[in-house]
Amino acid sequence: MKTFEDLSVMIIGFVWPESHSSAAGHRMMQLISFFKERKCSVIFASTAMESPFSDPLDGITKLSIQLNSSSFDSIISDLQPDLVLFDRFMTEEQFGWRVAQACPKAIRILDSEDLHCLREARKQTVLKNKAFDLTSDLAKREIASIYRCDLTFVISEYEVNLLETYFKVPSFLLLYLPIWAEISTLKLPSFEDRKDFIFIGNFLHAPNHDAVLYLKEHIWPLILEQLPEVSMHVYGAYPTNIIKACHHSKSNFFVHGRIERIEDVFLKARLLLAPLRFGAGIKGKLLESMQFGIPNVTTSVGAEGMFGTLPWNGEIVDSPEGFAMRAVKLYHDKVEWQEAQQNGFSILKSRFTKENFELRLKIALDNKIGNVEEYRAENFTGLLLMHHSMQSTKYMSKWIEAKNQNL
Repeated sequence: MKTFEDLSVMIIGFVWPESHSSAAGHRMMQLISFFKERKCSVIFASTAMESPFSDPLDGITKLSIQLNSSSFDSIISDLQPDLVLFDRFMTEEQFGWRVAQACPKAIRILDSEDLHCLREARKQTVLKNKAFDLTSDLAKREIASIYRCDLTFVISEYEVNLLETYFKVPSFLLLYLPIWAEISTLKLPSFEDRKDFIFIGNFLHAPNHDAVLYLKEHIWPLILEQLPEVSMHVYGAYPTNIIKACHHSKSNFFVHGRIERIEDVFLKARLLLAPLRFGAGIKGKLLESMQFGIPNVTTSVGAEGMFGTLPWNGEIVDSPEGFAMRAVKLYHDKVEWQEAQQNGFSILKSRFTKENFELRLKIALDNKIGNVEEYRAENFTGLLLMHHSMQSTKYMSKWIEAKNQNL
């Protein structure tokens, strides 16, 4: 039987990871490090273009691949990886059938990042006032992708429960694997040495974009009325013109854009505000606030799946009036602020310890190595979906490839 030291791992990325731009990029770099630390041979491939902010990916092989091209078949047939990790279900849709055809014994793993169908259903409810619906075409595609894979990493306990109870996905196909985090080793400033509010997030991510607009229009005026000397600082990669237009110095609302070192701002702020009205998964900004000792005020969607039965490190409020009121109180109340800070440290230690999840991941992969056919035999729905997907996706892809060649 193979050991980790013998494994060759191919990661097919939806994008090239940018750990300084998004929680998704940070999560991908954690997975890459996990395999590298265990001496696996790692290849990262993507159809996307690298950006100036992409992580360097030292010590692994990088490949540029094409959609709807048989050139990928030749590449993966030559490489014959033992494990293929798909970054989000859309990548599995494009390449899963090719992997199954060229490397039938390779373990196929989906890193879901978050449940896209859950996020989209909430988005439609909030922005378009539609009924909450988890039976969309997007949901069908995403759940089918989960069934086709041998294992899916799920970032939130809430989503594990949703998959098992609502969608009836067998538990042996799922692994709860959040972003792991630990308390910063830097000297953390005191309550008195901190000031102002912050928000941070990648603005290509719709929940972050909406949260800042909602904050600026509905929440910040209520806070500013009571704290006229306090400022709101918004940071994040890829701000749109709409986000940039929120900058208004007269109302103490500042949009700064990308930062390279999050500690430069997290060690100065007193509170993080995250009024997320929709979304899924767990929120990297809230983990970071705990790491750097910053209590936060967020929504039920923001805190979802993060704290279990432990007290939250701040406040969870869904109305703009309540959000502003609790933000003002927590900003002023040193005792409550210090208690919230300690709650954040407890959440990190109890629920996001790196060692616990690395062990969980190793055990799960050990169970799959050498036994993948037995697991697949128990997942008839997955075999059925793979059969039909290989037919429909295969011929659609070949048709697109032929069409492109004739252009």
